[in-house]
This record gives sequence, C-alpha cells and structure tokens, in this order.
Amino acid sequence: MPFALTITGLSKTYPNGVQALDGVSLTIPTGMFGLLGPNGAGKSTLMRTLATLQEADAGTARMGDIDVLRDKAAVRRTLGYLPQDFGVYPKVSAEELLDHLARLKGLVNRRERNETVATLLQQTNLYDVRRKALGGFSGGMRQRFGIAQALLGNPRLIIVDEPTAGLDPEERVRFHNLLAEIGENVIVILSTHIVSDVSDLCGRMAIIDKGRVLLTGSPLDLTRTLDGRVWQKAIARSDLDAARAIYPVISTRLLAGSTLVNVVSDAAPDAGFSAVEPTLEDVYFAAIAGRLQARAPALEPA
Repeated sequence: MPFALTITGLSKTYPNGVQALDGVSLTIPTGMFGLLGPNGAGKSTLMRTLATLQEADAGTARMGDIDVLRDKAAVRRTLGYLPQDFGVYPKVSAEELLDHLARLKGLVNRRERNETVATLLQQTNLYDVRRKALGGFSGGMRQRFGIAQALLGNPRLIIVDEPTAGLDPEERVRFHNLLAEIGENVIVILSTHIVSDVSDLCGRMAIIDKGRVLLTGSPLDLTRTLDGRVWQKAIARSDLDAARAIYPVISTRLLAGSTLVNVVSDAAPDAGFSAVEPTLEDVYFAAIAGRLQARAPALEPA
C-alpha cells in the first residue's frame, strides 16, 4: 500500500550562523523523488536529518506512523542510506563487507543472511566480482555496492545523496536503471545537482536553494509552466554583461564561438530573440534566479 513521508516546517541553523534549512515542507510519495539544488542549498542537511544523523531545530517529519525526528530506532530499521561520501574498507571483498553490514542490520540467521547477500550482489550486478577487494572497484561499482548495503533489511525509505557525481556515462546509465527498479515500491529520495538525473528518473521533484523549497511538482508539469516563456539569442561573449543587465537571463552556454542566452519572459524581449522549447534545466535556472515561484503547481500528497 502506498505511503508518504510528510515534512513540515523543518529548520536547521548551524553554530556558525548558517541557516541550512528554512521551514522546509514537503510531501514525498512512494516512488522516485528528486531533490534538486546547487551545492550548499541544504540538500545534504535535509538528507542527514531524515537519516537520523543530525537534529533539526524545529519542524516535524512523519513516515506512516513513524515520527522520523523522535523515533530514530524505528527510522533506522526501515531506512537505506547512501551518503555522498561513502567509504569502504579497501582490502575487504564486497561479499565479506556486505555480510558484515547485514549482521549489523540484524540478519543473524546465517542461511538467510547468505541468501540476502547473494541476492543483493546479483541485483546490483556485482555477484561475479563478489570476492574482489573493494579497493579495486571502479566508482560506479562502488556506488552499486553502496546501493546493495542500502537495500539490506528491505527498507521502506531509501536516501541517495549525489549518487552519480563522478560516474562515467555508462555507469550512470547502469545506476539509473538500478534506481528506477528500486523505486517502484518504496520511497527513494534522490538528492542531486544534476538536472538530467531528476528528469530521467523522478516522477516528482522539488527544487531547493538557500535552505528553502522553491518549487515542487512533476518534472513535466514544472516544465510546462514555462511553455511560450523561454527565449534564446546568440550574442558575442563580450556583450554578456550588458545582456545580463538588460534581460531576465536565466542561463548561458557557448556554441560555435557565440554565447547563447536564455531568458524567461511572457513576450520576446526584442526582435533578436527566438522562442525555444523549455527544459527542466530552464525550470531549474529560472527557479534559482527567482523567476518562477508564483506560477509553480503544488505537490499533492499521494
């Protein structure tokens, strides 16, 4: 039966005065949910708070009948977590370390534990290298091992923080396929600054910046809010500062020696602009630039 994680008014300020979370409220249903934002937006703070690794200053979070912020033992029994910096013992094999982690997770029956370890290594396509030392794993193999350990104990909530950073294209595809398979029956929160990860995988998403939720919805619906409102023009790079001063620029990129500027406007800023199909990347940059909040759809509970 589908269930949801409901976060209300979550706030966190560090001793140095940095407010990492500022009244974050989200309803996250079963399935893949993308949390998109730049580095320093507060994504990792939110993930660590939900994973019971740090305290919030205010707010609530509930998953079914579990109070996430107060009943930490119950959360840990149903949580799978792959942090941004996932360390391994380099001289230990994948099979040995996964078996050790399974013991810590409470799988005390040896036969059951052996079956679970073998199944997870097969699911993450690591069974053939199960006896290889983890220090010899590629970045993608290590991330897949991270998912294997996160799946121990049949979790209902899985949190993955920046999982594809540094992976080559082939490993990213493998990892995407694995996450998509996992996200069919549980809540999977994918925290990332890579827009394509969210557009490829997630049915629901939120954009967060400076500790605040700017937008929530489906990638498709959010992209539709920009229909007919994204305009593009090629300019000389030397004119970029002037263009930023005149137009509501949300992003720029180089192409064949020119600079393409994208702006959000209800009408063409001038005759030199052409309308272009909006993308989720346009939504992301427009939200971060503060040009999209008022027209975003709300995320409804599952």
